[in-house]
Amino acid sequence: MPQLKLTKTNIDRVAKPGGKADVLYWDKDTKGFGLRVTPTGLAKFIAQGRVRGTTIEVRVTIGSYGAWTVDEARRKADEYRHQFEQGIDPREVARQQKALGVTLQEVCDAYVGRPGKLRASTADEIKRHVAKVFSAWCDKPIASITRDMVRDRHAELVEKGLTGKAAPASANAAMVTLRILINFATDEYRRPDGRPLIEHNPVGALKHHWAKLGSRTERYVDKGRLGAVWNKLQDERVDPRSRDALAGIDLTIFLLLTGARRDEGAGLTWDRVHLADDPADCSWHLDERKRGDPITLPLSSQAAALLRVRLPKPKINENDPEPSPFVFPSWSKAGRIMDARSAMETVSEVVGKHLSLHDLRRTFTNIAMRDCRIEKFRTDLLTGHKPAQEDTTSRNYLDLTNLGWLHQEVQQVSNWIEQQGRVAAAQARSSNIVQIRA
Repeated sequence: MPQLKLTKTNIDRVAKPGGKADVLYWDKDTKGFGLRVTPTGLAKFIAQGRVRGTTIEVRVTIGSYGAWTVDEARRKADEYRHQFEQGIDPREVARQQKALGVTLQEVCDAYVGRPGKLRASTADEIKRHVAKVFSAWCDKPIASITRDMVRDRHAELVEKGLTGKAAPASANAAMVTLRILINFATDEYRRPDGRPLIEHNPVGALKHHWAKLGSRTERYVDKGRLGAVWNKLQDERVDPRSRDALAGIDLTIFLLLTGARRDEGAGLTWDRVHLADDPADCSWHLDERKRGDPITLPLSSQAAALLRVRLPKPKINENDPEPSPFVFPSWSKAGRIMDARSAMETVSEVVGKHLSLHDLRRTFTNIAMRDCRIEKFRTDLLTGHKPAQEDTTSRNYLDLTNLGWLHQEVQQVSNWIEQQGRVAAAQARSSNIVQIRA
């Protein structure tokens, strides 16, 4: 390889387009210091040497001529030569610095960006936590997050939340997201010596400090208040404040009658609803489930009646807007209801304790098992849980993708809810006579 005294004058002379391959010029004065010139005339300083104690010959790029002066590049080449003599591979140092510099936002993007690994709603929740709860940490190296930082942020969220109100459940949920991302970074990014990027997950600082939420099994509509809740929701439907308010009320009723998860109901589209003349043939379909394969679930006559009222009106002329594909549409950007806070505030007021949409799922389960005496295996299927008693027969022979055969059970739950409404109405009239549904 040609040698050249690397000076500005000499480099300007050789750094010109020409030839078909890169040309390397080694400096006559500094060992291991050189210049690579491409056919287009791009010149870059390089350093080369053998790492002490190994047979590895390492070549690293210092930088482009112009961005670096000859003297600056020569000093950098000396630094690399000293590292070679100390047994240090500069490439490994660079990789370690890159790993140590990966930010929380970069880890989040990598985690949610894996194709087919997460449901859209799960990915959105993770991104929301990073963007809102940990916004001050987004651009910080994830390895710089300490136990004290985690403990302080969690305590702040428990006390004030994001809006100034105590939010212990949200605080715990956000920290679970952070723990997942740090665990992912621990597996995905390694130091040059093979050690994990983060030795101990700092969210471990909350092992004995998670916010107490009380027993979740107690979060449901009590039997004594269920009838009042049912009647109040029916009354609210008569004169809603807006289309979105009505959609929120109807979503609340739908979840109470089906035991579905919030997003399963809120994201329901008309192409996954089947309304037949025979009430026993009415059903709805779930494509994306939290666990398990797609499934078809039966609709009670009450749930089917609710959906029939919501059927979109056909276009009368071509200027009319296209009917929404969502069963519970909204004027929001998403095009559908995301929550039903106003309706659930009404429910909570009637019940006398704060409840969420997910607590309606617990209400459905309690009604099915405690009041209607529906066996747990069938209740698990109706609520999309994997049955604990699943055996060879049910796993390999029973059709668990179309649960139309459980229509009688879901109808039994809806009838019981409606009956409690009649009982509550009779009590409000000071009557002791209630018409029982056949």
